[in-house]
Amino acid sequence: MATLIHDLIFETAQRAPHAPALSWQGEDIAYAALAQCVREAACTLLALGLQRGARVAVYLEKRPESVSAMFGAAAAGGVFVPVNPLLKPDQVAYILADCNVAILVTSRERLAQLGPALAACPDLQTVLLAGEGNGETSLGRLRVLPWSGMPAAASASPPMPHAAIDADMAAILYTSGSTGRPKGVVLSHRNLLAGALSVSGYLRNTPQDRILCVLPLSFDYGLSQLTTAFASGACAVLMNYLLLRDIVEAVEQEAITGLAAVPPLWVQLSQLSWPLSTPLRYITNSGGVMQRSTLDRLRQSLPRTQVYLMYGLTEAFRSTYLAPEQLERRPDSIGQAIPNAEVLVLRPDGSVCEADEPGELVHRGALVALGYWNDAARTAERFKPLPPQASGLVLPELAVWSGDTVRRDADGYLYFVGRSDDMIKTSGYRVSPAEIEEVAYASGLVGEAAALGLPHAVLGQAIALLVTPAPGVELLRDSVLAACRARLPSYMVPQWIEIRDGVLPRNPNGKIDRPLLARELARAYAVQSGDAA
Repeated sequence: MATLIHDLIFETAQRAPHAPALSWQGEDIAYAALAQCVREAACTLLALGLQRGARVAVYLEKRPESVSAMFGAAAAGGVFVPVNPLLKPDQVAYILADCNVAILVTSRERLAQLGPALAACPDLQTVLLAGEGNGETSLGRLRVLPWSGMPAAASASPPMPHAAIDADMAAILYTSGSTGRPKGVVLSHRNLLAGALSVSGYLRNTPQDRILCVLPLSFDYGLSQLTTAFASGACAVLMNYLLLRDIVEAVEQEAITGLAAVPPLWVQLSQLSWPLSTPLRYITNSGGVMQRSTLDRLRQSLPRTQVYLMYGLTEAFRSTYLAPEQLERRPDSIGQAIPNAEVLVLRPDGSVCEADEPGELVHRGALVALGYWNDAARTAERFKPLPPQASGLVLPELAVWSGDTVRRDADGYLYFVGRSDDMIKTSGYRVSPAEIEEVAYASGLVGEAAALGLPHAVLGQAIALLVTPAPGVELLRDSVLAACRARLPSYMVPQWIEIRDGVLPRNPNGKIDRPLLARELARAYAVQSGDAA
């Protein structure tokens, strides 16, 4: 039985070597072939000097090399760090430096875009270029090698992988925080395996399933599509779509049985026509609450497809799901705890809330991550001990305190109420207001800045940015927008920018009064949302 995340691939390769593991650009890749690619990647990384627990970043779109590099790093005894391909160079460089990445797997085009930003990554030593067949080159102090060839794998004595157990680090996923830069959530092999087995169990995945991967692999929900497929011997179909219609066509052409998306994407997909003969057995939603109107349209378009509504957070991978048979009775519920997890609803003092009493969602169990990389303060805020479950236990158990307010009804079903921090949830992403504000300040154009989330029917929340001019600056909205577009991925660029004179309003503590600004902007945005940036 698999104990490490890459064992999922290796075990199926032994049991069913010719079964499809991946599909990319219309071609299937068998489990035996994928297992060999993962072994070759592990050997190459070890030959390049990868140390136990060292980080390997993968900055690529979805393609076979992305999968081989991630699982190869794990098989070598290292830690993979998938980086969202939508991020800008400074954001990528921050992640590489923050978790001391030693080896970067990317493409020549992306490496050229990173350029001078890599000077801020002192631990980075080697770059592997996917899809490249040229020989070794250099970029300043960096060693640049082609991914193809894998000379170490052909050695008569390939290097041995570092020893690892399921409690060891396997991956670091970066997610935005409510303040400051993104934080790296450290996941163990046990975390990833527990999530894969739990999710594939309640989705009833089998080797006959073909799961379409449209979400970024840097997103826990996107990565889960891979691990869920591999846990059940199914096929993961990699897709980098350009048009929404491409997704519908891929479902038909690739005989897709499982599709995961976030609410804004489901809003758009629900407005398309789906053939009645669709092979979809199930669809899943996470990353925000699906609007009732969207759910109704999808159920009407896909009458033979089961709908699973889910709730998750990167710090615990997945927490709850609503079984399809409960949709009629509880379409607004996020369900109950997934197998092998317990979800509590607690008051600030740690006591359990009564039925229908709002409280904080707290997740305990095997999916609880190892904390935030190199960030003791924020780890202590989110990963906190629970009261002892038995009086004789002397060591505290750490659980994830989500920051989300929920309520549990008398039948044990959970309902999302809201967030207790300033995070903006847009297009399925968690966005830090501070990261947007930092870009505004760095432009030199603004004196003060405040980023907020406003309700939006498609995005979940739209990003609004209020700014005041820097001294002596004639501030133009287009200038602020251009600065944001230059340094932020598209999903983080504000839809609404407002310029104010003087200073932004303050609360009694002297901080910018965000609740007041949110109320003011919500009224204005509701009237003028057609003028969004």
